[in-house]
Amino acid sequence: MASVIQMQNTNMNQHVTFPKNIRPRSGSFGQVCLPKRTEIAGDRQTIVAALGTVEVATTTSTRANTKTTASTSTTSNLTHQWREIQGSNNWENLVEPLHPLLRQEIIRYGDFVTACYKAFDLDPNSKRYLNCKYGKKNMFREVGLESCGYEVTKYIYATPDINIPIQNGESCGRWMGYVAVSSDDAVKRLGRRDIVITFRGTVTNPEWVANLMSSLTPARLDPHNPRDDVKVESGFLSLYTSDESESKFGLGSCREQLLSEVSRLLNKYKGEELSITLAGHSMGSSLALLLGYDIAELGLNRENSRRKIPITVFSFGGPRVGNSGFKQRCDELGVNVLRIVNVNDPITKMPGVVFNLENFRVLGGGGSFEFPWSCSCYTHVGVELVLDFFNMQNPSCVHDLGTYLSLLKCPNRVQIQKEGVDLMNRAKELLLNLNVSAQNFNMQVPIPWRSASARSTRNMVKLQIQSQRT
Repeated sequence: MASVIQMQNTNMNQHVTFPKNIRPRSGSFGQVCLPKRTEIAGDRQTIVAALGTVEVATTTSTRANTKTTASTSTTSNLTHQWREIQGSNNWENLVEPLHPLLRQEIIRYGDFVTACYKAFDLDPNSKRYLNCKYGKKNMFREVGLESCGYEVTKYIYATPDINIPIQNGESCGRWMGYVAVSSDDAVKRLGRRDIVITFRGTVTNPEWVANLMSSLTPARLDPHNPRDDVKVESGFLSLYTSDESESKFGLGSCREQLLSEVSRLLNKYKGEELSITLAGHSMGSSLALLLGYDIAELGLNRENSRRKIPITVFSFGGPRVGNSGFKQRCDELGVNVLRIVNVNDPITKMPGVVFNLENFRVLGGGGSFEFPWSCSCYTHVGVELVLDFFNMQNPSCVHDLGTYLSLLKCPNRVQIQKEGVDLMNRAKELLLNLNVSAQNFNMQVPIPWRSASARSTRNMVKLQIQSQRT
């Protein structure tokens, strides 16, 4: 187990407790002297840093000589760095330590997703039940994002793949999110015209059951090349592609709505510097990833044979979506995926709690060896940014988007850890996490997060960021 340095956050003073295998030396970090490790257990390396700073105390002498781009202050101009922040280099040297600009952008897109929850009507007595409470022109103002620099262009609806009774006893499309585009003024600040699409997570237990207990099925989103080896979770795919064709005035599928609007916007702003950013929480991140893959597979983001409009997915607490064939195809198409997850969040370990590619790689020695049935196992896509937090008084916070963003906005202390993947231990932890009652999966408007300093040391929340490239 890697050695950990913990700091108690108080207004009086700060103290550091060092493990026995560390000798205090003169490694400076702000006003606190941190040690340099004399022994390293296994192949793990630990870096302790603060998100709001630009100095990093390294645990090995070789690490001290490693170049990093994280020394750039938060005032850096996004105009010149937006491609790297959007993952053009797979976020190399931006997550260890977490680059201030990247943190800023993660929070910004997370706020766009939060807007989905704030605007979503959960009042069964309301005429807008399970729809957006506001019109497109007023939505950002009503949720507190009036100065975000974006304009909502379309609302997105999805039809559940199972019949779930609502007020009128019928199954119909639910409001899932929205499409927005940056204004002319925002373009100057962002360095490009940004098309952002955000998705909320599921809100009822039946929806979770329907979408987390389904099997892998071929995606077949490209009619000219079905690619039967590319498989995704059938519940997510059904929600993405199902429509209300049986109804005379029914909605088209979530997919049809999205591809139509994306195509329209790409044509409208043709010739400009563009980016497509998809963000979602929980199951919404699965829809975001499916859309990113779909756009790239169909070539909608190709401006010419040499130039592509970058597609970036910011996934907050998202589950696995597909198999190794799906992951490989996303990589080939250049879909950039940054997964922000809490290590204690059981949703991020589903589907495929046991039968997933990561576990089988561990059993196979951690190398490139794969079992014959690996193509039928779930696997994650992209770069993983791992947070580590848990509240004994409110266990459901482990999946709460509000908690994710609050910790990124107001970090007390960060431990950035690069280590070999210990998935068997994670599976053991998962079995404990699964004891959380089913009601904790019923997504509601995020509960305000209280800082760790207000709790006792026993309930102190640690924030750990770990980059894992799958």
